[in-house]
Amino acid sequence: MSDRGRGRRGGGGGSGRGGGGRIPSSSGGRGGGWPSPSGGRGRGRGTVSGGGSPAFNAPPMYQPQQPSMTVSSLSREVEQKLSLQPSSSVQPPVTGQRVQQPAPVAQPVGPPVTARPVQQPAPATAVQPPKPLPESSKSIRVPPRPGYGTVGRKCLIRANHFLVQVADRDLHHYDVTISPEVLSKKVCREIMSQLVNDYKHSHLSDRELAYDGRKSVYTAGPLPFDSKEFVVKLANDSGGARRERDFKVSIKFAAKADLHHLKQFLQSRQSDAPQETIQALDVVLRATPSVKYEVVGRSFFHNTLGEYGVLTDGLEYWKGYYQSLRPTQMGLSLNIDMSARAFYESIYVSEYVFRYLNLRDPHRFMSDLDRMKVKKVLKGVKVEVRHQGIRRYRISGVSAQPVKEIMFSVDGTEIRTSVADYFRQKYNIVLRYPMLPAIQAGSSSKPVYLPMEICSIVPGQRYTKMLNGRQVTEMLKATCQRPGDRERTIMQIVRTNRYDADKMVKEFGIEVRGELTTIEARVLQPPMLKYHESGQESRVDPRVGQWNMINKKLVNGGRVDTWTCVSFSRIDPDLFCRALIDMCCSKGMVFNSTPLIPFRSAHAGQIEKILGEIHKECTNRLAAAPVNQVNHLQLLIVIVPEVSGHYGTIKRVCETDLGIVSQCCHPKNVSRPNKQYLENLALKINVKVGGRNSVLEQALHRRIPFLTDMPTIVFGADVTHPQPGEDSSPSIAAVVASMDWPEVTKYRGIVSAQHHRKEIIMDLYTEKEDPKKGIVRGGMIMELLKEFRRSTGMKPGRIIFYRDGVSEGQFNQVLLDEMDAIRKACTSLEEGYLPRVTFVVVQKRHHTRLFPANHNDRNMTDKSGNILPGTVVDTKICHPTEFDFYLCSHAGIKGTSRPAHYHVLFDENSFSADAIQNLTNYLCYTYARCTRSVSVVPPAYYAHLAAFRARYYIEDDIADLKSTSGGDGATRSTASAEFKPLPTIHRNVSNVMFYC
Repeated sequence: MSDRGRGRRGGGGGSGRGGGGRIPSSSGGRGGGWPSPSGGRGRGRGTVSGGGSPAFNAPPMYQPQQPSMTVSSLSREVEQKLSLQPSSSVQPPVTGQRVQQPAPVAQPVGPPVTARPVQQPAPATAVQPPKPLPESSKSIRVPPRPGYGTVGRKCLIRANHFLVQVADRDLHHYDVTISPEVLSKKVCREIMSQLVNDYKHSHLSDRELAYDGRKSVYTAGPLPFDSKEFVVKLANDSGGARRERDFKVSIKFAAKADLHHLKQFLQSRQSDAPQETIQALDVVLRATPSVKYEVVGRSFFHNTLGEYGVLTDGLEYWKGYYQSLRPTQMGLSLNIDMSARAFYESIYVSEYVFRYLNLRDPHRFMSDLDRMKVKKVLKGVKVEVRHQGIRRYRISGVSAQPVKEIMFSVDGTEIRTSVADYFRQKYNIVLRYPMLPAIQAGSSSKPVYLPMEICSIVPGQRYTKMLNGRQVTEMLKATCQRPGDRERTIMQIVRTNRYDADKMVKEFGIEVRGELTTIEARVLQPPMLKYHESGQESRVDPRVGQWNMINKKLVNGGRVDTWTCVSFSRIDPDLFCRALIDMCCSKGMVFNSTPLIPFRSAHAGQIEKILGEIHKECTNRLAAAPVNQVNHLQLLIVIVPEVSGHYGTIKRVCETDLGIVSQCCHPKNVSRPNKQYLENLALKINVKVGGRNSVLEQALHRRIPFLTDMPTIVFGADVTHPQPGEDSSPSIAAVVASMDWPEVTKYRGIVSAQHHRKEIIMDLYTEKEDPKKGIVRGGMIMELLKEFRRSTGMKPGRIIFYRDGVSEGQFNQVLLDEMDAIRKACTSLEEGYLPRVTFVVVQKRHHTRLFPANHNDRNMTDKSGNILPGTVVDTKICHPTEFDFYLCSHAGIKGTSRPAHYHVLFDENSFSADAIQNLTNYLCYTYARCTRSVSVVPPAYYAHLAAFRARYYIEDDIADLKSTSGGDGATRSTASAEFKPLPTIHRNVSNVMFYC
C-alpha cells in the first residue's frame, strides 16, 4: 500500500482523518472507503451502524490476510478449478498471521439431548479450524458430505420415495429420427407405438421400446440390427380428405448404458453420476403412463386420475401425479407425489370468451382491448368443428372485425360474401353472435376464419398462463390435503400404476417397492429470541415454530418523526392511524403522534398525481422547519383502493420516483383493525424505518459456530422470471446481504434486470469501460460489501451465500459463473482479499414430502398434523455423496408442509453437517414480517420479495410494449437481446428493508 493511502493505526470505528482504502466509497455514507489490510481508516467517521443498541457492540475487526491475486488471474483460477484443468501457476503460501479464535460452541437450548450417531457421525457443532484456501491446482468440485448430523431429538418419519431395484440387464440406447419432422411429443409417441405394433415380431425380436418422446429409445437387449429405417402409416385425427400420413423412422444404435457405473456411484465409490443410465431407467418407468395420460413436464394428468372440477372463467383442474427417478443414499428412488393443473374446459370458444371477459351483452361489438386479451389467451389452443365432419385447427389469432363484416371471395370467384352469410348459405347455420370476431387458423397468407360459436375446445389442453386470484383459491381448495390424506393419495397412485404388472418395466428387470421410505430424522432445537429488556418478556423460547408479541417490546425500536397518510378508498383513516401509532409505541417504537401534513383522500385514478403533491408539500414543509429535524418524509401510510391492481403503481412511484417508504393497507382491514393485524403492521413498519424486531440470543453471546466467531456477511440471491407466455419481460435478479453483525437481522437489497429467462445473475460483478477512468469495476457484491463495511466498521472474513431458484441441471454453471463473480468482487475491493465462501443452493420447487410415522402421535406433529418444525433429514433420500439435507423449519398451517432442500455447492469454511443445519434453522427464526419460523432461510426469502417488488417497477413499460406490438409481445430473440434497465431505487428507500 502506498504511503499516501496509509492511515493511522486503529480499528475501523471512531473518527479522524487518514488515508482511504484501495476502493473509495461510492457514496457519501459514513465509514469511508474499504479498509486496508493494515487497519488504516478510511476518510470520515467509521461508526457502527445506527439503530443498534449500545449493548450490541461488535468485537474488534477481524482482518484475514490472503495472498495477492488479481481479478484476471482469479477468473482463470476459478474456471480451472471448476473445469478441472491444470493451472499454469501456483498460489504463494499464506504468510504467518494471527487469527481470531472461534467463539465457544453453542449448546442446545433446554434439557440435554442424547444424540447417537446416525451414520458416520461428525463432531456435533464444533468449529473446525478453517482450511487454507485451495491452490489453483486443486479441484473446486461440489464438496463431499463431511459426515452426518447428530444433534437433535430422534424421530421416525416417512418420505414419498419408493425404493427401485434393477436387475442386471443389457441396456441399449438407440437414436431415433422421424421424417418429416414432428414437433409434438404426443404424435411422436403415436408414431412409435404404431411402429411397435407393425414390426415388433418381425423386426424387433419381440422387444419393448422405451421411447422418450424425442430422439432416444431404449431396449433391454440388442435389436437385430445396428441401423434400420421403417415406414409407418399414421391415421390423421384432424379429419379431411387425407386420412393417413406416411413417416420414415430411422433407428440407429448409439451406446450401451453402464449399470456397473451406476452401482459404483450409488455405493459412493464414484463421484460422477451416470446421468445417461438414470435417464434410461426413468424413460422406462414413464413409458406406459406417457401413452395413457397427458404429459406435462414430469407429471401425468387425466380426468380419471382423481376428482376434477371447475376453476371459473372457462378453466377446470385435473388431478394427476409427479414421478421422477433419483439416485439417493439408499439406492435408486422413485419420487411420487400428487399434482394438479389447470386445463381449458371443453366448451365452445364463444362460451369461453363470455366467461373469460365476463361479458354481459354478447351482441355488442368487442373492444380492441378485449379482443387482444382473447387473442393472447387463446393463441395456440386446438379447436374442433363438426359442420363438415370432424376437423381440428390451431388458433393463430383473432380477427379485427366481427364475423358479419369479414368479407372474402367464394371459391376464387368475384362473388364476395361475409363469414356469417357464408355459413348460413352453405351449411344452414345461422350465427347467434354475429358481432363476435372470428378465430383465425392457418397461416397469415392463407387465413381460415371460423365463428367462435361453432368451435369447441379440444379436451386435455393445459392452461399455461398465470391463474388469477379466484382461480388460485379454487385450485388450493381442491388440492390442499392434510398429511394423512396426501399420504393415502400417493399410495393409491402407486397401486393404480401397478409397476409390477407393467410389461415394459418387467422386461427391463425393474422392481418398485410398494411402501414409502421410513427415515430416522432429527428435530433441531429452536433458538432463543431476544427482545428489549423493558418488556415483561425479554427472552422467548419459540414453541412449535411460533410465538407472539404479548408483553414484548422490539429489541431496537425505530423512530418515525415525519409521516402522513393518504386514502384512495372511501374509508376515513383517522381512527385506524391512531390505533396503529398506539400499537407501534406500545411495542417500543418512537412515533410522532402528529402527521407532517394533514391526511389526504383521493380517487384511485389520481394515484400518481396525489403522491407527487404529497411529496412536494412535505418537502416544502421540511425545508421551512428547523435544521435539526429529519429532511424527508419517513413513512407514508397508504389505504389502497377497494379494487385491486394499484399496489404496483403506488410502490413504483414511492420507491423509485419520490423516495418515500410506504406501508399499504387494505380497506377491509382498516375498517375493522384487530390487534393481530396492527401488531403485524408494527413489525413491518419497524424494519422499514431501520429498526430490529428481535435478534438471536445465541448471536449476541457469540455462540453460533461459523457465524459469530468472525465478522460474517450472509447473502441471499434469487432470480424471478416472467410468467409463462410473457416473452417481452426481462428476468429480475435480486441480491440481499446482512448489514449487521453478529445479530444478522438487517438486510440491504439490490435488484437488476437481465436477459429474458437468464438464470445466472449477470450483475454480481461488472466491468465497464470509462473513457477517463479506464475499467470501472462494480456490481451487486462489491456494493453490498462496501455497505457492510460502512454499517459495521468491519470487513467480513466469511461469506455465506444462499442462492434460491436453481435447478439441479444448472448447479455447475451457477457455481462457475457466480463464484467467479464473488471472487472478482472481493479482489477488486482489495488485492488479496479473499474471504472464505460457502455457497448453498436453496430449493423449494421439489416434490419430496415428509410425513409423521404415526399421524396420531401428537408429540411428533404440529397442530396441522405435519412434522415438527426443525425436522432435518440428511440420510437415505439425500444425495449419495454430496452435501445436502432437507429441513422443515416451519410449522404447517394448511395442507402438507414442503421441506426446503439445501445443497452445499462450495465450502471453504469446512462446515460440519450439524453446523450448517443448525445455522440455517436458527436463521429461519429471524424473519421480520411475522412471529413464526419460515420455510426458507430469510436471506433467500428477502431476495425473492425484492425481485418480486422490482417487477412492479417495469409493469407499465411491459403493458405499453404489449399494446404497441399487437398483443404478441416481442419475440424470444428480441426479448433476450434487449431489455430496459430497472429504475434506480431512491437512496431514502434502499437504505432500509423496503421490500418487507
